[in-house]
Amino acid sequence: MLMRIRLPSIAAVVALLASNLAGCGTVNERLSAGMGDYVPQWAGGLPADAPPRAGTPQYDAYMKERERKRLLPATDREKEEQAQKGATGTTSAGAVR
Repeated sequence: MLMRIRLPSIAAVVALLASNLAGCGTVNERLSAGMGDYVPQWAGGLPADAPPRAGTPQYDAYMKERERKRLLPATDREKEEQAQKGATGTTSAGAVR
């Protein structure tokens, strides 16, 4: 008689645990899309120079600026990059360590 009660209860516990595990996978899939923006870079989040997310006003401005730079002649583009580096005080050699 003890065996009749034990087997269904073990099966019920296993089914409950399996459904909980499957639920966690669904929650993580939905949360990971937005939570990556809030994780610090040192903890594996987005780097500081990552482009903005698609569908935001910042993304539209980013794409317009990117297209403007693409249409510039190479010499003008290099001059603009040099001016930006000089204004921020960073060099490419200092960024890589």
